Amino acid sequence: MKTEDIMTYLTGHGVKPSQQRIAVMGYLLSHHTHPTVDDIYTALLPEMPTLSRTTVYNTLRLFVEKGAANQLTIDERNACFEAEPEPHAHFRCTRCGKIYDVPLYIHDLDKIAHLPEGFETDQAALYFKGICKDCLAEMATPDTDKNSI
Repeated sequence: MKTEDIMTYLTGHGVKPSQQRIAVMGYLLSHHTHPTVDDIYTALLPEMPTLSRTTVYNTLRLFVEKGAANQLTIDERNACFEAEPEPHAHFRCTRCGKIYDVPLYIHDLDKIAHLPEGFETDQAALYFKGICKDCLAEMATPDTDKNSI
């Protein structure tokens, strides 16, 4: 993604662009892997040797506050982040730990959740946990190494 596009995205969310903010948002926009602070820090450090984890953390916190990114708490050990603006749910594989985006049909939400009268929501999170199809396939495949002895 071009630097100008990232700057436009940031300013559109009321975030003043800086070299670090552009780099962090650029990473989020180009890596749809739900990275953690450490993932982003480790990836950006070779090209930004003065970058600190604290800067990455504070930058992500600002992005979330301004609506430029979302923070996921589906993983109990690490907060994950994304820059996907469209509403969607998440699935976390309890075996491999990978997080998947799941389409969310907003018009069907009233069938699964009903807010009490007088309540208004501005944010919602829907998480699923289980075993992904890759792990299920791996579990179903017999271990050929053990059988070859």
